[in-house]
Amino acid sequence: MKLKKQVTVCGGAIFCVAVFSLYLMLDKVQHDPTRRQNTGGNFPRSQISVLQNRIEQLEQLLEENHQIISHIKDSVLELTDTGAISPSGHLPFRSTNGSWVMPFDGRPTYLSLRPRDCQFAQTRRGPTDLQMLDVYSLLNFDNVDGGVWKQGFDITYDPSEWDEEPLQVFVVPHSHNDPGWIKTFDKYYTDQTQHIFNNMLIKLAEDPRRKFIWSEISYFAKWWESVDIHKQETMRKLIQSGQLEMVTGGWVMSDEANAHYFGMIDQLIEGHQWLERNLGVIPHSGWAVDPFGHSATMPYVLRRANLTSMLIQRIHYSIKKHFAASHSLEFMWRQAWDPGSGTDIFCHMMPFYSYDVPHTCGPDPKICCQFDFKRLPGSRVNCPWKVPPKPIVDSNVAERATVLLDQYRKKSKLFRSKVLLVPLGDDFRYDKALEWDQQYQNYQRLFDYMNSHPEMHVQAQFGTLSDYFNAVYKATDVVPGTRPPDFPVLSGDFFAYADREDHYWSGYYTSRPFYKNLDRVLESHLRGAEILYSLALSHARHSAMESRYPVSDYALLTDARRNVALFQHHDAITGTAKEVVVIDYGNRLLRALVGLKRVIINAAHFLVMKNRDVYRFYQSEPFLETDERRATQDSLPQRTLIELDPNAPRYLVVFNPVEQDRLCVVTILVSSPHVRVITEDGQTLPVQLSAQWSSPLQVNAEVYQVSFMARLPALGLAVYHLYETTDSPMTMRSDTVMRLPPGTGAVRGLDPLPLRMQTADAQPFFVHSQALTLGFSGTTGLLETIRRKDESQEMRVQFQFVTYGTRPSKDKSGAYLFLPDGRAKPYTQRDPPVVRVVEGPLFSEVVAHYQHFQQTVCIHNVPGVDGLSLDISILVDIRDQANKELAMRVVTDIQSEDTFYTDLNGFQIQPRRYFHKLPLQANFYPMPTMAYIQDSQHRLTLHSAQALGVTSLDSGQLEVVLDRRLMQDDNRGLGQGLKDNKRTLNRFRLLLERRPGGSRQVLDSEPLSFPSIISHMTSAVLNHEVLALPVVPKHGVPPLRTFAPLTTPMPCDLHLLNLRTIQSQPDPQSPSPYTALLLHRKALDCRLEAQNLGFNCTTTHGQLSVASLFRGLDLQLLQPMSLSLLYAGTPLANDSSVTLEPMEISTYKLKLR
Repeated sequence: MKLKKQVTVCGGAIFCVAVFSLYLMLDKVQHDPTRRQNTGGNFPRSQISVLQNRIEQLEQLLEENHQIISHIKDSVLELTDTGAISPSGHLPFRSTNGSWVMPFDGRPTYLSLRPRDCQFAQTRRGPTDLQMLDVYSLLNFDNVDGGVWKQGFDITYDPSEWDEEPLQVFVVPHSHNDPGWIKTFDKYYTDQTQHIFNNMLIKLAEDPRRKFIWSEISYFAKWWESVDIHKQETMRKLIQSGQLEMVTGGWVMSDEANAHYFGMIDQLIEGHQWLERNLGVIPHSGWAVDPFGHSATMPYVLRRANLTSMLIQRIHYSIKKHFAASHSLEFMWRQAWDPGSGTDIFCHMMPFYSYDVPHTCGPDPKICCQFDFKRLPGSRVNCPWKVPPKPIVDSNVAERATVLLDQYRKKSKLFRSKVLLVPLGDDFRYDKALEWDQQYQNYQRLFDYMNSHPEMHVQAQFGTLSDYFNAVYKATDVVPGTRPPDFPVLSGDFFAYADREDHYWSGYYTSRPFYKNLDRVLESHLRGAEILYSLALSHARHSAMESRYPVSDYALLTDARRNVALFQHHDAITGTAKEVVVIDYGNRLLRALVGLKRVIINAAHFLVMKNRDVYRFYQSEPFLETDERRATQDSLPQRTLIELDPNAPRYLVVFNPVEQDRLCVVTILVSSPHVRVITEDGQTLPVQLSAQWSSPLQVNAEVYQVSFMARLPALGLAVYHLYETTDSPMTMRSDTVMRLPPGTGAVRGLDPLPLRMQTADAQPFFVHSQALTLGFSGTTGLLETIRRKDESQEMRVQFQFVTYGTRPSKDKSGAYLFLPDGRAKPYTQRDPPVVRVVEGPLFSEVVAHYQHFQQTVCIHNVPGVDGLSLDISILVDIRDQANKELAMRVVTDIQSEDTFYTDLNGFQIQPRRYFHKLPLQANFYPMPTMAYIQDSQHRLTLHSAQALGVTSLDSGQLEVVLDRRLMQDDNRGLGQGLKDNKRTLNRFRLLLERRPGGSRQVLDSEPLSFPSIISHMTSAVLNHEVLALPVVPKHGVPPLRTFAPLTTPMPCDLHLLNLRTIQSQPDPQSPSPYTALLLHRKALDCRLEAQNLGFNCTTTHGQLSVASLFRGLDLQLLQPMSLSLLYAGTPLANDSSVTLEPMEISTYKLKLR
């Protein structure tokens, strides 16, 4: 009877929602003023357009109504089908199929993606002249000896080619300064970099014809802040006169394989903001000579920052040769997803092996080395080709100029214009005054001779990078940044990089994974701290309480921004620095993390106060504790233990860094098994109580794990009360089974948690949630099958662990290179694993303990995103191995053939193909956040919380390298192997999606693919974990309340990339009244099955009303800006909506009070 009543109530609710929605639709149509304006038969075009919009709105309303009703109906049917109405009405219980059923909370949610918002992913783009997947298919990669240009070909020319239009040569002096590699950042600065700047002041001022470029603002800022005002003024004049150019202008020269686009953009903003505040400088050209391969994300980021041109260097030698032969070394780099040409940026690819002097003047390094005047006889650096440079004097200048011009002409034959770029520099060059004289004086004599002999038909000079690009634009008669006639358009990326033979730089995609994971943790904390600080400061200003708020936390933000930015450097996040340098990076990151947690705690304290009049801040007495602590820079985090008090409640503040409401499982550690969790409005929540394990066979007797389902506001803070009470029916204990190898001793349980032991057998075993059933091997304890609730068939999803060795030859794997000794071998160990199976109402997990890794596969029994994927953690420890790499392989029956997909920087997806003509190591690619395989029926996505190397070596497989321990250097300058491995926790989410029957067409041939909305949200929740912050126990905690900053939910294809308080002009350590809002509109593949996300998800054609976004704050300025805030658009009316196209990242300057 009770069941019938509840079904009747739900049915009534469906009817009411339907009637009310139809009433709203009719009301909207009846009151539409455009309907009354034209009663004749002939509609003007504008009226037809309005009518089409109205019809679309009506379709949208009908769709939303349909979604709401279908979700309510599904919930009711699910409840009736499974007998899933809890006997007590609100307690979780087990259904007949063995899965736990959570109480129906009466909040229907809907997913409503407008058809137009789905079209972007399915629209065919016009082909570009050069599509990198096609280039890979075309090339033989045969490495034929090319003569003096070993990796190229012989270049010839007709001396009369320049008679009509002389060759213009721009020699660009530069010094590549790694912010940490062999030495730490500070050591390099002390030993070398500061001397480069000090010499620059003197030597550039000696002759106005001298030029120089600089890129790493981290070093420049350190020097600037250490010198007096006179040196600053001299440097400023050199920049203003055009003798010194700041290129790219990022804090570092960012890695492009492992870096997340949040970090890439943030380090660019940090550099650009520093330049604007101190020098008033705006960079125009990008310079990236040392990242180990190039991503398509970087040209987009630079283009959005309003740079017009860029240069790249480390590209596979076969691709360089192909591009050189087809005169395609300069091209417009376009995003593969761009339907037009709005993302185009002019790109110059350096043609030869390296950016050093022997490989930049022309094709013959033996000759070019003779024009590196630092290598004059008597120097500590010499030419490997045994022919040293000669000082340029009157007696040899004619011969020397002729030899050099021959190289210039040969190099220029590879390009389409008669303008030539010749970089002149190398790592940490120009640190001695002598080198400035050697290079500039000898080259000036050569230039003077060339320029004074018209028969040579050359105009040679020192130049900056922008001098060169501007000359190309002028010679081709186009506006800077636009496409010169007949220059090709390219789309795609340049991974994997090989510099010679089969030496592929695909090892660094995984090297030092501990720090790759720590970087992602830092980025999530930095974004969360930026958002909460900006909101707290705006609310404090709104309430005239700025003087009582710890505004000085801004200095902590600045420090963290700069340390995270430093780690984006291409020898930092890559894992390719000396061990002492890695420790320095680690200490910087840990310091930043501690500071960011303080910013978050202080902001949360202010924002959750119910009555802010009683708010008091004491620096020495924080109001909240951190969620976890790290003892050292290389240790794993330990969760904070909450000591329960029978006499007083403990309070917990939970922060959701995602811009959508979130329904998820929150897990905390408490001191007692007798716990109640109560919401702010007094509702007792179901709790799952579990043991905390200190080793595979030992329970921690002092600590209990408590998990509860939380509904958290978008970007908000929810408050919970914890009580130590006698047993509550809402506290349910996990059921734990230990599957032990024969002969294992007994495992002692912990009262009151049930623990059973059984001898492991070969029979598979299963764990269930309402959405998924997982099958595990009885022998290995590893996942074997997944069955989704709406499918009768299990699907094979088998986990395997494999190891790679390295070659027996002299060339072996190292920090950079992956040179395996053949295909991977199965991981084996003598003893069977200990397997722990934990089941309960909120989550179930299987933990398999092996000698070198521990894998945990967990499913959450909650509706929405959190319950649709498998949460996978792998604790890796290979410190006792030698020349071994551990990889995880996922084997399925998906018919993916030779195609797979990896992300670039968490920003976009790049289709990949397994090429049998290439060595195994060439088929590995970076995976910063996800990789997937698919066929006409399914897509399987492995989401990652850290950058790692990934491949698909056979149809239906994904393989990811988890850690590498290598005992030798790989001869790329580091001088060390990888022997400082840590206990490393790699975290993933595995998402299996179905492709409904009507949309089985998969465009594998297209150079385009996009995640689904569920996949985007899965990546967001994995990379932005909730933070559970306990209130410090004290008498008289003031009343607290949930803080929900957003008035309305954001469209679910819009990502709030950052809300960054801008520094004040006079004092960079304090905030200005302005905030930068960075938004990214994600593109969606809607052809995968839509599922309930656990929150209301709608799209709005990319429109967002910023004025009504933030609850309780007034918007006083809304100004479009370039990505890094250097270019300002016209301010918009404060009540304007902003509109983003799919994939677009946009920045707005706000003033919130």
